Amino acid sequence: MKIEGIGHLALRCHDMEKSLAFYCGVLGMEKAFSLDVDGKRCIEYLKVAPRQFLELFYDYEGGVVEGSFAHLCLHVEDIFEVEKALLAAGWPVDIAPKQGLDTNWQCWATDPDGNKIEFMQLSPESPQAKA
Repeated sequence: MKIEGIGHLALRCHDMEKSLAFYCGVLGMEKAFSLDVDGKRCIEYLKVAPRQFLELFYDYEGGVVEGSFAHLCLHVEDIFEVEKALLAAGWPVDIAPKQGLDTNWQCWATDPDGNKIEFMQLSPESPQAKA
């Protein structure tokens, strides 16, 4: 398994406008794109550096995709190799490889402390690759 870097850190935001003003206005990050689920805005992606993002989740009823906020995302070369390596090490895979809303391949595991880790293989068609 080869980890290429940190893809993003995901946070829940109680006041998105204040969060965007801080991360973009104060820290100088760039708003890259937004994601909607079932027609409702759920995520704002901010570009930190090439291929590195901050993923801000709206904090409202129905605004957070279940189990998706508060996680670390690691870029990987081959998502299926990650799954194979985790299972070979006796580590459970919470969600097997699948394509996400952004067209990237992802699978999920949990660290020993219960922290969620998303492993993501970047798709050339994804908004992250184009940002």
